[in-house]
Amino acid sequence: MLARNRFILLVVVGAVLAIVSLSLQFLHLIPTTPMGEERPPKGQGQGQGKSRKRVIPVLHTEPPEQDPISEANGYCNTPNRSDQAWEGHSPVDYMLLSVQVMIRHGDRYPLYAIPKTKRPAIDCTLFPKRKPSHPQLKSFIGHMAQGGLGQWEGTLSSLPRLPNHNACEMGELTQTGVVQHLRNGQLLRQAYKRHKLLPPDWSTKQVWVETTGRSRTLQSGMALLYGFLPDFDWSRLTVHHQWSTLFCGSACDCPARNRYLEEEQRRQYRLRVADTELERTYADMARTLGLPPRQLRAANPIDSLLCHLCHGLSFPCVPAGSAIGSGGCLTLAQFAVIRRQQLEDEVDRRRVGLYRRYALLATHPYLNRTANRMERVAKANAPGRKPRAGGEEVFTLSSAHDVTVAPLLSALGLEEALFPRFAARVVFELWKSPPATQGQRKGQGQGQDKAARVKGERSKGGNGGDMFVRVLYNGEDVTFHTTFCRSHDHHATQPLCPLGNFLSFVRKDMFSVLNATSYHDACYRQTG
Repeated sequence: MLARNRFILLVVVGAVLAIVSLSLQFLHLIPTTPMGEERPPKGQGQGQGKSRKRVIPVLHTEPPEQDPISEANGYCNTPNRSDQAWEGHSPVDYMLLSVQVMIRHGDRYPLYAIPKTKRPAIDCTLFPKRKPSHPQLKSFIGHMAQGGLGQWEGTLSSLPRLPNHNACEMGELTQTGVVQHLRNGQLLRQAYKRHKLLPPDWSTKQVWVETTGRSRTLQSGMALLYGFLPDFDWSRLTVHHQWSTLFCGSACDCPARNRYLEEEQRRQYRLRVADTELERTYADMARTLGLPPRQLRAANPIDSLLCHLCHGLSFPCVPAGSAIGSGGCLTLAQFAVIRRQQLEDEVDRRRVGLYRRYALLATHPYLNRTANRMERVAKANAPGRKPRAGGEEVFTLSSAHDVTVAPLLSALGLEEALFPRFAARVVFELWKSPPATQGQRKGQGQGQDKAARVKGERSKGGNGGDMFVRVLYNGEDVTFHTTFCRSHDHHATQPLCPLGNFLSFVRKDMFSVLNATSYHDACYRQTG
């Protein structure tokens, strides 16, 4: 009897361990990248070239033996899951001076349709009683109806401020996407509430909002802003238009960047066509639908299949006996083969390093503006400085795409970051240390090695010795995983990353990988 009970106990323990092990395998989620994005108008954002195409960046270091369905569910970012938010956390008595946020738009309808199949049946109108919902959704809908009171740059005023089609249009934001960013805004509001980052009577100068010319980015930005602001007032809000998905402003022309991207796309293509299992899978899918395999690949079926998965819909089918194909449904097994190849591509991309070079040049204009804003705020908060009328830009929001956020993560050196899911967010915080801490730093020296103290506690650029930065991705503090602060001793008396490290990285250090000394040098010197 005792032996039998012991056997049962061992069986139970083994089952529990198996479940735990399986659960741990699902923690590392990498979504796929759909194809296609906004093209800048002719004469603006020159140098974009083929950067519209989706390329999965060097972001994941785990081996590809993972469940692709679970990974895709992480990409969906369903609003019913709990979110972590480490924004606003700092050592005692540090003062938060500014926050700059870049987001990817929320859940959207596919950009492409799979030929000869029914499009996913999704309603893109907003209805507070339909799930997923949010306590602020009803009032958000009402406020967006008053959007004419705001200031809209360029052609943004012609875009709808809410998704509004009973049958979603291609690329349209869904109710899920709106709710995702209402939640993001609410999370940030709670995180920064005690820091009093923005007063109730915030001014137009203190809030900067920019978006590409797609309705899904504009609507996502408005949802986050509505959840975040203490008082959403259209009369104080100006929404700026970024023509380029790289948010490169007037510095978009960069021949070397385009060349790196083209080389990366050729590498990706060679790896893909050499995968015989992938080719067989596309052939099987095409046979089911009655399509040439080339036409099916061009339709980027993974984008549409992800939409089915995220919304709990069955994969597309063709009736048996149909004249257009062999009949049947596309399957999760076929989906898994495409995902497996993408994960293997991650490993090869990281080894070759072309995407990292592209990313450094693609994101420098945005990072440079971010650094300049931080420096202006730091100088405005220097001892003896009188505050400027209306204040500085203490909160900026850039509403963007995966092709914007992905290279930003790669350029920062965040190789273990997950590919931007729907409603992903990257946050840059600027902090000022308290006067007592500054005094302690000046008086230190006893019992510490001087060289280590210089390395760990002084800002690399010699700029703003009492100013520090934090970088967060989807609520997780990743500051000490960034290239510019990986070597900083965060166990020193200053446990944050010096602002000077970030300034030096953006203005000089990031070009060393490219054997250049400046953005212009890196863009043009190697051309030809």
